[in-house]
Amino acid sequence: MADAELALLDRFYAAFDRRDGATMAACYAPDARFADPVFPDLRGTEPGAMWRMLTASSSDLAVELVEREATAQRGSARWIAWYTFPQTGRPVVNDVRSTFRFTGGLIEAQQDEFDFPAWSRQALGVTGLLLGRTPMLRNRVRRTARARLDRYLAEQPSPRHTS
Repeated sequence: MADAELALLDRFYAAFDRRDGATMAACYAPDARFADPVFPDLRGTEPGAMWRMLTASSSDLAVELVEREATAQRGSARWIAWYTFPQTGRPVVNDVRSTFRFTGGLIEAQQDEFDFPAWSRQALGVTGLLLGRTPMLRNRVRRTARARLDRYLAEQPSPRHTS
């Protein structure tokens, strides 16, 4: 096992539990990639922005890192998140498995997997129960989440350029 990469995962998930999206974002390489059932293709600064947005919008998020392992190049984790889905006020418990690629002591790529129908049933209630296995609902959730991230990114201050 690689101690530095395990420490990176510990820092990442401890920050997640504290709702510290800035620290989570700092764990990513500049050209990072992220994918999960809701955000299938985030790149560059988008993964960090997604975590900043999600942690800022949750007042009751709790995250437990259940297990993790890592080598210098790759890692994996299983974690559970408890939170209230902001759009519906419904409680969610999401059991997630993540795989990672590391470069230069940072996360280069992250792939999260979770049971989308179970998540949608909790987060969306009857709609999720009835439509959680359909591409129609998954695509609607993806479009809504992407639009929310795009709005969040547009509201962020631009970095200052110095000459």
